[in-house]
Amino acid sequence: MSTRKTSVKVEILGESYSIRSDATPEHTKAVAAYLDQAIRQILSTGSVIEANRAAILAALQITSELFQEREANQSMTAAMQGLSAEVRRMLPPAKRGEGSVA
Repeated sequence: MSTRKTSVKVEILGESYSIRSDATPEHTKAVAAYLDQAIRQILSTGSVIEANRAAILAALQITSELFQEREANQSMTAAMQGLSAEVRRMLPPAKRGEGSVA
C-alpha cells in the first residue's frame, strides 16, 4: 500500500518552503507553525541572534518535548499493564482470557 505524498507550502521565519509529505496538509502546516513559533520564541530572548542557531536550539527543545512525552507514554503503558494484570487476577478463571493476547 503506497500513500500519496502531497506538497504543501509553509512559511518559517518569513521564508517559504515547499514540503512533500505523507501527512495531511493541515498537519504539515501545524508542524511548521509550531517550529516557526519555537524559533521566534528563542530569537525573542535576545540571547541568540542567528536564525540557524535558533533553529538548532528550537529543534533541541522540541526533541526534548518528544522524549518527555515518550517517557510519559511508556510510564502510562506500564501502569495500565500492571492494572490490567491486577484486574485479570480478580476475574474468575474462565473470564481471564489467558489464551488471548493482551
